[in-house]
Amino acid sequence: MSASNNAGFNTRAVHAGQAFEPVTGAVVPPLHFSSTYAQDGIGNLRSGYEYGRGGNPTRDALQEQLAALEGGTAAFSFGSGLAAEDSLIRALARPGDHIVLGNDAYGGTYRLINRVLGDWGIGNTPVDMSDLDAVAAAVAANKTRMVWVETPSNPMMKITDIEALAVLAHDAGALLVVDNTFASPYLQTPLALGADVVVHSTTKYIGGHSDVVGGAIVVKDDELAEKIGFIQFAVGAVSGPMDAFLTTRGLKTLGVRMDRHSENGQAVAEWLLQRPEVEAVLYPGLPDHPGHELAAKQMKKFGGMVSVQFKGGEAAARTVAESTSVFTLAESLGGIESLMNYPSEMTHASVKGTELAVPVNLLRLSCGIEEVEDLIADLEQAFAKIG
Repeated sequence: MSASNNAGFNTRAVHAGQAFEPVTGAVVPPLHFSSTYAQDGIGNLRSGYEYGRGGNPTRDALQEQLAALEGGTAAFSFGSGLAAEDSLIRALARPGDHIVLGNDAYGGTYRLINRVLGDWGIGNTPVDMSDLDAVAAAVAANKTRMVWVETPSNPMMKITDIEALAVLAHDAGALLVVDNTFASPYLQTPLALGADVVVHSTTKYIGGHSDVVGGAIVVKDDELAEKIGFIQFAVGAVSGPMDAFLTTRGLKTLGVRMDRHSENGQAVAEWLLQRPEVEAVLYPGLPDHPGHELAAKQMKKFGGMVSVQFKGGEAAARTVAESTSVFTLAESLGGIESLMNYPSEMTHASVKGTELAVPVNLLRLSCGIEEVEDLIADLEQAFAKIG
């Protein structure tokens, strides 16, 4: 069975790119490990396959699945999220171009743009993406090729108006790139809101089980797809077949997982809001979040990511981070298990001392699919250890 673009999300997730194997009827397509493919005469390729870097049936199936879920016409699977971002920028930007990005962007993204591609001649300006006037000024002041936004952002959970930003970027002749990792295509589809490119760390919610590293780019423009496809082939940072298979398997259950992540995230955020030790809870599902109404408009639900700041400062945050047992202190996010992260010294250590630095009293919680009562009990016992 194949799934049309008119089918529901979970139907597309299960069936897009996943036609049964025609010889045996296996309902799960076989995993293709081959690095090279026999040719029926010189240049006469079977189904277009020649060499694993250029194409692999397992990777192609994942790419079809990703495009179907994001509402794109083409998707590209890479060995990591940063490999996807690097290939995207080198495909669509040139030395002398400029990127305007959020001033609380993921530290790895900023490191790539500022320290790696900066040496290649790509400039950048970090700005508060929720301030459209500030974004417009930064775009106008430079030869801006890309406006790059995370919404919700990592880890400050800021919400940006994708439709408004798309108009702003396009009026300036720039492309809008949306990192949709936190929301996933189940909760938000930026291409439908006017974005030109969607990027993902598929390591996170799309893979969903903390057992595979990967990245993806999705577009709906043929010219952009051709340029990105060339870089994917020429540079070769592709996902391997086992990684593609694991990502596809995770993606099939994305919808049902995101429902549970969102329920748990909402409940944990509401519990945190009542705690006297807490200075601020950053979660778009809370009515007093400055981006709540916008998030409700452009997202299906509010997701499983919650950030919390403590009145007791760094010491309180560190104590809680090192005192939980159901929440695991670890890098990354989006897995079925709940994870806790101290961004200042972990995911965002590369931006310490810059305007992108994360407050030292902040913890980032990735709420998994466990029983929410157990998550709250775990936090309660950890909070009790704050001196």
